[in-house]
Amino acid sequence: MNCRLPDNKIYIDAGTTYSKILSTARHAGLVSASCRYFEENGFHYYILPSKELPKPDINFNKSCGHMAKSSENEIIALAKGCRSCVEPDATVLDLGSRDAKWIRFQDGKFHDMDWNTSCASSTGATVEMLMKFYDLENLEFNPEKFTVTCGIFGLEKIMDDISNGAKPASAVAKFIHGIAYNAWSFAKKPAVIYLSGGFCENECFVKALQSYCKVILLGRFKLCEGLAYE
Repeated sequence: MNCRLPDNKIYIDAGTTYSKILSTARHAGLVSASCRYFEENGFHYYILPSKELPKPDINFNKSCGHMAKSSENEIIALAKGCRSCVEPDATVLDLGSRDAKWIRFQDGKFHDMDWNTSCASSTGATVEMLMKFYDLENLEFNPEKFTVTCGIFGLEKIMDDISNGAKPASAVAKFIHGIAYNAWSFAKKPAVIYLSGGFCENECFVKALQSYCKVILLGRFKLCEGLAYE
């Protein structure tokens, strides 16, 4: 992160499933058995289930995301958070639990964007639900894909595939490949995508997206970092 934060500032990207928090000081009230915490370059980062919010003893200086009580514009936060770490002409895709959004820079300046809150709704949450339901971990990339035009129809394709003898891991991997293709198409099929959000940690999705373009991972905190820019 390339900005200097004022002391005792806390920023939160409160997603549907997980919340990402950036602070200048370690807050014991945010750390729990279900919280992932790390420190980097003097900043403190947390990922915790959104159901554990709100924390009544924690005052957030700025917030964004579906679960935020008062939300800053997510597109602006994303643009501010990633502008200094991408090429002057770059496409950034942020894919989360409920939506997909992309922004494009031209000559280092914000140029274009789109935000899908309907067809991409619950994308990450649906994948997490499927992984838990079928007790799956570390899915391998499947070169085959389902045409995923709707989450409900995608679930139907998974069930049909399994009823026809496919293993659940294979069927879910096809579904994830379909999501990756849709995400690339939604972002207007760029040659390079800078990927932000929880899907950075889904190796099956990343490998599927790499079938169509070069992928550079930005991690899960670019929105938080964008909130920190005053």
